[in-house]
This record gives sequence, structure tokens and C-alpha cells, in this order.
Amino acid sequence: MSDHELPPCPECAEAYTYEQGPLLVCPMCGHEWNAGDGAPSDSTDGTGVITDAVGNSLADGDTVSITKTVKVKGGGGGVIKVGTKVRGIRLISDGVGDHDIDATVPGFGRMQLKSSVVKKVAP
Repeated sequence: MSDHELPPCPECAEAYTYEQGPLLVCPMCGHEWNAGDGAPSDSTDGTGVITDAVGNSLADGDTVSITKTVKVKGGGGGVIKVGTKVRGIRLISDGVGDHDIDATVPGFGRMQLKSSVVKKVAP
């Protein structure tokens, strides 16, 4: 792809997008998204579809597994280990920061997660 063919940033609409491996990156706001579909790599694609760390669409009730070790702040802290399965997720649009999943994590209870740290598990 040449520079004139790259789409503008979906977050700030600036036209200074550049390629970095399989991702497109905006130097103005730092946003990164998948080059193949133009969708942000860790949240929504403008149509309200939330995707996991590898681009699979997520839906309420899905089962996901954690792809990165997640440090839990507050409530006693701790670490959610890679591979932990979380069942029955609920997608939210009003999460804290860029958290877009509400779920009950085994051993930790109810909390919000980022879609960028989970992978959908086949049913």
C-alpha cells in the first residue's frame, strides 16, 4: 500500500496514517488498527462490533480466554493468568477507560476487561 491509499485514522480522522507490520498507526493520536479490515484492533469498527485480540467478533454470552497476564488493581490486587477462561461475557459501551467487557473472572469476581487481552473460545 502506498501512503495515498491508506485510510484516515478512525479515532481522530487525521490523514497521516502509516503501516507498521500488519497494523495501521496514527502518529497524531497513537491509535492502532488492523490494516486488512480498517477496524480498530481492540474495540469497535464503527458499526458497534467488538473484536478480540485476533479479530474475532465477540457477542454477549461468549466464552473467552485471557491472552496476556493481567494485573488487577484494587480489591486486593492479584494477577489473572494467561489461559484463564471467562464464561458468559457481557459487552458494554460505558466501561472505565477502554474496557468493553463486563465479566465474572474465576477467583476474582465481577470486573471489566479489555477486548484486546481476550481471545474467543470456540463453543
